[in-house]
Amino acid sequence: MAYLQPSEFITKLIDSGESKITMSTRDTLVRSYMAGAILALSAAFAVTVNVQTGQPLAGAVLFPVGFCMLYLLGYDLLTGVFVLAPLAVWDKRPGCTWRGVMRNWGLVFTGNFAGALTTAFLMAIYFTYGFSTDPSEVGAKLAGTGVSRTLGYAEYGAAGWLTIFVRGMLCNWMVSTGVVGAQISTTVSGKVIAMWMPIMLFFYMVFEHSIVNMFLFPTALMLGGDFTVGDYFWWNEVPTVLGNLVGGLTFTGLMLYSTHAKTKPARVLKLAA
Repeated sequence: MAYLQPSEFITKLIDSGESKITMSTRDTLVRSYMAGAILALSAAFAVTVNVQTGQPLAGAVLFPVGFCMLYLLGYDLLTGVFVLAPLAVWDKRPGCTWRGVMRNWGLVFTGNFAGALTTAFLMAIYFTYGFSTDPSEVGAKLAGTGVSRTLGYAEYGAAGWLTIFVRGMLCNWMVSTGVVGAQISTTVSGKVIAMWMPIMLFFYMVFEHSIVNMFLFPTALMLGGDFTVGDYFWWNEVPTVLGNLVGGLTFTGLMLYSTHAKTKPARVLKLAA
């Protein structure tokens, strides 16, 4: 599997963060657009599997295929750059600033949303024969999900908003661990295995992923979900993005950097006389 030690892969992660900050606007948008589109298609696939089998675990086991595809192709998710870009600033890489980080995050958010929205439109056509019939069973499931994961949270007010935020944190703790997994091995099989495990966990636990939601909720609205665009943003996307940011930045990026890039000297043990 050609496993890399943490002291080796943390350097690769910092290098990757530097490349995100210095990447051209065009390349950032293209790569994030394709990442959003592929992950959205993977979400549609997983929901289809859940509906057809009646077994949520089956969808969770298969959902990571899209995540693995997009990272093997070198595309970018917002949840990933939340972790990678700050590493280059913390490591004081030349030219890497928080302004550059914010620019990268803004471009990746835009590209991810456009890609996910494209797939949402295409899948809405797929589920309704070009909007000429009622949604299929899978489409109806997506519409219902849009309602339960917006208005369902709204019923609890601030506690609901906090719950989404926490689910977003937990989500990107796992998703960003999957991003790290792409650097843990130098072989395709090793990368896939390392990426697969945390992504399967997040999906089965129904944590909130901002890019997956960029597909789920627009699709639900197109298929007749009884909620509004405002409901979607306030009662899901905003707290999810913030939770994803905090979870990935702290549980993954900061922890790995602090102990593997900035390792403290080993203790000097005093030998007994």
